[in-house]
Amino acid sequence: MEELKRERYISPFTDFGFKRLFGEEPNKDLLIDFLNELLRDEQGEIVDLTYLKTEHLGASKLDRKAIFDLYCENEKGEKFIVELQKSKQNFFKDRALYYSTFPIREQAKRNDWNFELKAIYTIGILDFVFDEDKDDPEKFFYKVKLQDIETNKLFYDKLTFIYLEMPKFNKTLEELESHFDKWMYVIRNLNRLENVPEKLQERIFNKLFDTAEIAKFTQQQYLDYEESLKYYRDLQNSIDTSFMEGKEEGIKEGEVKGIQKGIQKGIITVAINMLSAGKSVEEVSEMTGLSIQEIEKLWQAYLAKKDS
Repeated sequence: MEELKRERYISPFTDFGFKRLFGEEPNKDLLIDFLNELLRDEQGEIVDLTYLKTEHLGASKLDRKAIFDLYCENEKGEKFIVELQKSKQNFFKDRALYYSTFPIREQAKRNDWNFELKAIYTIGILDFVFDEDKDDPEKFFYKVKLQDIETNKLFYDKLTFIYLEMPKFNKTLEELESHFDKWMYVIRNLNRLENVPEKLQERIFNKLFDTAEIAKFTQQQYLDYEESLKYYRDLQNSIDTSFMEGKEEGIKEGEVKGIQKGIQKGIITVAINMLSAGKSVEEVSEMTGLSIQEIEKLWQAYLAKKDS
């Protein structure tokens, strides 16, 4: 409780914080401004957004529990999937591609439909770095489209994936050069700030800081945020601790295998803790990247060991 009081502003890397800043109707202008900074050169200025129900993205219970945080449509009928991903998951890119197909299928029309589609944008704010990107510490912004491998010519321009690897963004206030830089800085550092820096004294950021100020929450909002924050920190601590244990084990063995083993151990610990806390198998799968079958086997093994 004391640790939370020392923070003046919420962390955007919690479910509560992210949705409060970007997923509420009164703060829709924050999301519009952020998306315009990402996509203005891509498709022009977004004037308005409509929040859509995420269950439209899939038919099954597991589909509805996917990795999306927000699902929106602009005035031109283009769809935007905006997610915040807190930890690595197995086959993350596969899942992102799979779930981007739901907005495509939504557009199917009966009778004389000519297959013309509206554009779809998937934006991922990642609190981690892909292993294959670690050797390029300066690049944190990735824009992916379908293109011809040999000629590099764009094949299709209506399906776009944007990923922001936030741990790589390390600019200081003095180094911020653009409105986009400011957005990245705020997302990366919001809960570490004690007031609104002079360089961020703009209408949109003043509103963001006002929305993010914990002291202005109702009691219920405060409790919801505290629970969301605890969940995020427990996840990070479990993964970080197990990574260090695995690193030490790997050094002793002289192999990378020890590091991988430690990370896997941390994921298993997180899964067991979530199940023990009453989370559903689908929720655990969403957070850890483990399959439902793997989780069920882990839980049965845990119960058997506990009863023995």
